[in-house]
Amino acid sequence: MARLILFNKPYGVLSQFTDRGTEAVRATLSDFIDVPEVYPAGRLDRDSEGLLLLCDDGKLQARIADPRFKMPKTYLVQVEGEADEASLDRLRDGVHLKDGVTRPARVERLSAPDLWPRDPPIRVRKSVPDSWLKVTISEGRNRQVRRMTAAVGHPTLRLVRWSIGDWTIEGVAPGEWRATAV
Repeated sequence: MARLILFNKPYGVLSQFTDRGTEAVRATLSDFIDVPEVYPAGRLDRDSEGLLLLCDDGKLQARIADPRFKMPKTYLVQVEGEADEASLDRLRDGVHLKDGVTRPARVERLSAPDLWPRDPPIRVRKSVPDSWLKVTISEGRNRQVRRMTAAVGHPTLRLVRWSIGDWTIEGVAPGEWRATAV
């Protein structure tokens, strides 16, 4: 039976166990997870938060991470500005990015969700409102949701991956993880 870990990745943590980057010390998965033989199934940018799945089964890892399998990923996204219906429709139709047109996203406006505070907090501009969206995509291009919202005129301020397929971070605090059988 495969082992699967649902990790609520905090802002600023790399989605890998070691840091081969700069000389500055950056937080990695090894600062939070001491479980042998598990590896991330996909990535989550350093400046994004939320669900990162880790597993010990290569086939499961591929099924989760490979875009061919179209595993839906849902994000709670705080964007700059009041997202109007025309902007949401553009996201729903697919957005033209430098690497091609995205698949259509499922998008809806949300009231501000009850999330943990982000450290550091997002930048707030008194003269510019913000709004929250729930965005579900079935592909995984580099920084895709951020690029999509920017392309429709609403840059992302905060991005929290809430679920992948049926797995969710509901009840898992930032920096914590929960194991589940698959």
